[in-house]
Amino acid sequence: MLPGRGPNGRAAAARLSRLLGTRTTWTPAGDGEFFCPGCGGDRNYQRLTGQRRFALLGVPVLPRGETGPVVECAACRHHFGTDVLDHPTTTRFSVMLRDAVHTVALAVLAAGGAGSRASLETAVAAVRAAGFDDCTEEQLAALVEALEADTGRFTGGPCAAGLAIELHEALDPLAPHLAAPGRESILLQGARIALADGPYTPAERDTLATVGAALTICSDDVSRLLAAARTPS
Repeated sequence: MLPGRGPNGRAAAARLSRLLGTRTTWTPAGDGEFFCPGCGGDRNYQRLTGQRRFALLGVPVLPRGETGPVVECAACRHHFGTDVLDHPTTTRFSVMLRDAVHTVALAVLAAGGAGSRASLETAVAAVRAAGFDDCTEEQLAALVEALEADTGRFTGGPCAAGLAIELHEALDPLAPHLAAPGRESILLQGARIALADGPYTPAERDTLATVGAALTICSDDVSRLLAAARTPS
């Protein structure tokens, strides 16, 4: 007979669960560092696989199949699905963001602004704010010269295939982890670099359109943001 409702029924159910139940035995299957959604920061983790067993008096007796895998945080001990490992750690995210801004700055300068002191100054300010504290105008100018010398990356016209690939390599992995304002901010930084020496050139517009596409910003929003960047704040 199943336990009834009420205090007596709940007590009986509790006694039954202590007698009969299912227990899971976890086995480590790997470790590393991840961003823990429970702690809200970078933590060590263990990847665990589980074996479920029917238990009698707390003693596992009969196998009931496998469960997991799960990710266990070494700090809070909470279990999460393995999809949490798709989220970059805070350290990794910072590097991805820094590299993205640097790549966008180089791409916009290569599209026509490398000869402008104002464009270089704007680019350096953006790259330093992203994390390259020792970036200089001379360094960016030298990198742009190297891009221009590589005809596979830069041809002086629309965003060349090689440079477009580099933009996608830097921005594609980052875009899913940025909210819309964050993705728009990167595009606007590129727009301000392009506008530092005057109106957009066709090559700059094409490069910024490539940036927007890699950041999964629709073309209408790209046009809106490029127009907004022209408006003094």
